[in-house]
Amino acid sequence: MRFNIFKNTVLLFVFGLISCGSNSNKKDTLTINRQENAQVQQQEDSYPKVSIKPGANQTHMYLNSLKGKRVGIVANQTSVIFKEHNTSQNPQNNNYTHLVDSLVALHVDVKKVFAPEHGFRGTVDAGEFVKDGVDVKTNLPIISLYGKNKKPSKEQLDGLDVVVFDIQDVGVRFYTYISTLHYIMEACAENNIALIVLDRPNPNGQYVDGPTLKKEHQSFLGMHTIPLVHGMTIGEYAQMINGEKWLINGIQCDIRIIPCENYARDMSYSLTIRPSPNLPNDQSIKLYPSLGLFEGTKINAGRGTEFQFQRYGAPFLNHDTMTFTYTPQSNFGAKYPKHKDKLCFGEDLSNSTVANEMTLKWIIKAYQNATDKTLFFDTDNFTAHAGTAILQQQIEAGMTESKIKATWQEGIEKFKIMRQNYLIYD
Repeated sequence: MRFNIFKNTVLLFVFGLISCGSNSNKKDTLTINRQENAQVQQQEDSYPKVSIKPGANQTHMYLNSLKGKRVGIVANQTSVIFKEHNTSQNPQNNNYTHLVDSLVALHVDVKKVFAPEHGFRGTVDAGEFVKDGVDVKTNLPIISLYGKNKKPSKEQLDGLDVVVFDIQDVGVRFYTYISTLHYIMEACAENNIALIVLDRPNPNGQYVDGPTLKKEHQSFLGMHTIPLVHGMTIGEYAQMINGEKWLINGIQCDIRIIPCENYARDMSYSLTIRPSPNLPNDQSIKLYPSLGLFEGTKINAGRGTEFQFQRYGAPFLNHDTMTFTYTPQSNFGAKYPKHKDKLCFGEDLSNSTVANEMTLKWIIKAYQNATDKTLFFDTDNFTAHAGTAILQQQIEAGMTESKIKATWQEGIEKFKIMRQNYLIYD
C-alpha cells in the first residue's frame, strides 16, 4: 500500500515536470482540447433528456476514436447533430449542424466525403447520375457512390484509417442507402479499415411486412433476402450484414455501432429533414413502402408535385372512378416525372390515415381501373422493386390483398427469428 502511494506520488511529480517543460505548442494543444471538450459537453447538455438522440448526437462515444485518425465520412443532408429536440417542426431555425462541419470544427482530420444516391446535399433526382466534386463549405473532396461507382475503390479509400457512416434510412428494402451500407462495409473489410456506424431511428421501424426478396432478383434495389419492410435501424442492419456473412466471400467488417438514446422500436419518429428529395414529410414516408411499388409501373406516384408518395395517377386510369386529378410538372427532385405535363387521374392520400403495415390496396385498385392493362407494369423494374416476379402475376390474376399477403407470412416469420440476433432496441 505504501509502495502504491509512493509510486503515485513519483508519477505525479514526473508529470508535473513534464507539464512544466512543455513548449507553447503543447499548451496550445491542451487549450484546444479543453475548448473542444467544453464545446462537446455544452452541445450535449443542450439536448432535452427525454428526447430521442441519434448516434451522431452521442459525440462523447466516438470523438476520441477519430482523433489522430484520417477519416472518411459517408453522409448526406440528413447527417446532422441536433441542438434541440429532434422533432422540431421548423428545420430552418438552425437547430442542427452537419456532422462534417462539426467534426471539422472539432479538428478531426476529415479527408473526404462519400455521397450516396441523391448526393451529399440531397438535391439529385432518384436514379440520376451523382458527380464527384468538392464541397463548397469545407473544400473536402466528394466521391459519388451512385452510378457505376457504388463501391469505394482501394484507391478512393487509400490513406484512411476509419470511415464513419451516418445516413437516415426509412426502413424499406428498395431505398438504396442500405445497399450503399453493404458496399461500404465490404470495401472497408477488404482494405482493413474500421467502420463506425452512427445509428438513427427507423420511422417505419414498428413492423415487418412485404414479400421476401428472391436471390435471383438481387440488385441495388434489393441486395439481401429480406422482406420489403424490415423494421430495423441502420445499425442493426449493419450487424445483420456481418452476422449473416452477406459480404463477398463471407468477409467481416470491423464495425462499431453508436446507438440511439431513448429510442424504442414502437416509438414514432418524425424526420425534420427530408431523407431524399421525394420524401418531403411523415405522410410520404409512411406511405412509401406501399406507393413505392408504383415506381415499377407506368403510374405516377406524385413525383412532379408537392405531394410525392401521397398520391398516384396516370392518364390511362378510369376517369369515372378515379376522379382526383393532377398534372405532374418538372420540379425539385423530379425533372422528368412520369406523364410530365399530362392530366393524371388517380387518388389523393395526403390526408389518409396510414396504419403500420404495407398495403396493396392502392396498386390493386389502380390496376383494376387501368383502361389498358398492358400499359400498367414495367415488368423488370417492378420485379426489382418487389424482389420477386410472383407479385405481378398475383395482381394480374386478380388475387385479393389478403390472399397475397398470406403468401408472405412464412418468409416474414423466418426473417423475424433471424433478426433477433441483431436487434439493439426493444
